Amino acid sequence: MLELIGSGLFSLWLEIAGVKVKPLDALEALAWQSSPGLVIAPDPNPAGTTTVQQYFKDLTTAKLVAGDMVQSQGIWIQSGPILMANHEGTTPVPAASLTKIATSLVSLITLGAEHKFETLVSATGPIKNGVLEGDLVITGGGDPLFVIQEAITIGNALHQMGIKQVKGDLIIAGNFAMNFQRNPILAGQFLKQTLNSASWSRDIKLYYSTMPKGTPKPQLKIAGKVQLATQTIPQTTLLIRHYSLPLKQLINEMNVFSNNEMAEMLAEAVGGATVVQSKAAKLARVPESEIQLINGSGLGVENRISPRAACAMLMILQREAVANNMTLADLFPTSGFDHRGTVHARHLPNATVMKTGTLRDVSALAGVLPTRDRGLVWFAIINRGPYVGAFRQQQDKLLQNLVKHLQIPESVPIAITPHPANKALPLLGDAQRNEIIYKS
Repeated sequence: MLELIGSGLFSLWLEIAGVKVKPLDALEALAWQSSPGLVIAPDPNPAGTTTVQQYFKDLTTAKLVAGDMVQSQGIWIQSGPILMANHEGTTPVPAASLTKIATSLVSLITLGAEHKFETLVSATGPIKNGVLEGDLVITGGGDPLFVIQEAITIGNALHQMGIKQVKGDLIIAGNFAMNFQRNPILAGQFLKQTLNSASWSRDIKLYYSTMPKGTPKPQLKIAGKVQLATQTIPQTTLLIRHYSLPLKQLINEMNVFSNNEMAEMLAEAVGGATVVQSKAAKLARVPESEIQLINGSGLGVENRISPRAACAMLMILQREAVANNMTLADLFPTSGFDHRGTVHARHLPNATVMKTGTLRDVSALAGVLPTRDRGLVWFAIINRGPYVGAFRQQQDKLLQNLVKHLQIPESVPIAITPHPANKALPLLGDAQRNEIIYKS
């Protein structure tokens, strides 16, 4: 099972470790080498292979895999420049939500950690005596976390402007979604309902209860229907420019809950699945054949990623996170720090930064964990078969056994310690993210 590692991951490790190399040398070194002669020394510590051998023995004993199904299980484990274990590690397989690693990487590098999506609120007519004598226009800018609280704060801002009624329609333009509903008409209908507290459902009231005590309830009545803009709307007056949370927080929320709709919107923001696929492969220095995507979320077995590519993308994400005064743990769920989302009910070693992936017959786990004897250990485990719950238990057990061999570090390395500010619960519906343009 143990194989040697190509010079590509060695060079990635050098970059992350802070070793300086010349630009040309780096470009050459970071290219993946397919020649079996271009390798470095194998791992002298048998911990990786011993652990993986036991893992496969446990899978067989539990009758989770048998016969040809063994070849459907992919593993890649490395520590720095040393490849600790590899089973079908360069074979692209259905990886489910590990796809979100690629989406996270490409969106972070393309847009920047502090990028904020804009949602514009405009009017097509004059405002007289509290009545907008025209249409209210919402132009979406691709905010993947525009939720009920955001709509409430916009409704309150309109009320503060003196707008209490809209005679015309609610027009939806651009890329607008609300509460992860990406159908613009349905999202618009939800927005219209939220802007008028007299029509609130139980769910809207529940979300409102999470906002600061004393937050006003919007009372904007829209007389017309929800319409989809089919062309550019002329002569509008911009009322509000609403900003999303920073991208770094959006990525974290997407990964903590493995939110598919957020992932799709982030992928669209950078050009779609094809762009994510090609850029991710180039950034991770793996053959593009090892990252095959049809969307940004991982829904569908057509999304295929090799375990090696998953590790390589995570390593590049760590480098980019550090460049933005973050760590990988600020972007992904981390055991012992996060208690929400996909990390819940997992039994992973402390401070494991990870991303899960699940489909009907796919269970995947990739990330990095700290050890005393080997420092940061990067891993990707992808299982095929119907026993998703049992595979999760075996994945956790594999990592626990690996840490037993390599020992628990005295403290969590700074390199993967999340920053409290970045991991704090997002302040949804923050009025400070509304830029009031219209002055009555």
